[in-house]
Amino acid sequence: MVYNEGVKARLAFATAVGGAALGFVALVGLGACGSDDETRAPAAAEAGADRTAAAPRKVGDDVPDAAAVPDAAPDVDAAPFEAGACNERIDAVPVMDSPHVADGTQVAYSSNPPSSGPHYNSWANFQELTHPVDDGYLVHSMEHGAVLLLYRCETPDAACDALVASLRAVRDALPADPLCDPAIRVRIVIAPRAANDVSVAAAAWGHVYRADCVDPASLTAFIVDHYAKAPENFCVPGQVF
Repeated sequence: MVYNEGVKARLAFATAVGGAALGFVALVGLGACGSDDETRAPAAAEAGADRTAAAPRKVGDDVPDAAAVPDAAPDVDAAPFEAGACNERIDAVPVMDSPHVADGTQVAYSSNPPSSGPHYNSWANFQELTHPVDDGYLVHSMEHGAVLLLYRCETPDAACDALVASLRAVRDALPADPLCDPAIRVRIVIAPRAANDVSVAAAAWGHVYRADCVDPASLTAFIVDHYAKAPENFCVPGQVF
């Protein structure tokens, strides 16, 4: 993907015909995605995942019925990626089996941060968090098409505040998602995560972005490429922490 840093990307969502598919159109690229439901019609199972029956949901019981969705996006990047000043790198990660597990279950994920895998019955609401939450909630949010913006600060100081403000600015520059309530606006979770091995990480279903600082251009490009490309595509509020 080519991102012209001298031109502010004009991003727009469009609802495509058939199955309420969501298109994310930008100067930097186009991502297509499907529509799905937490109830998961049999044809809507994730690629490569033999899901167990879901326990009763704690949130989002008003999710409407939905048609089957296509398989998740292939585990390949859209174009060669060149790291910049923040030493950004992107990895495509094979999608793990991703059943529901009991809250509090310890899971060994195949990437840091996780990008798929077993997850809790509830998902984290699409919001900015000021404290860490278990990965099991965050993985479920990604299964609904969210992108996670996760950071690690050694101490809560002015530099950390600036880092979080930069992530917030990236989120706020994105257009509103038509599937989301205006109170949510976009399926982005910003949260601290001490287990990160870098200062800045982003995760979407099957993909991980890692960097030593916030580079708005490459981080926005990652979001554009991987937003709403997961087995389930809807924006129902999740658990508020």
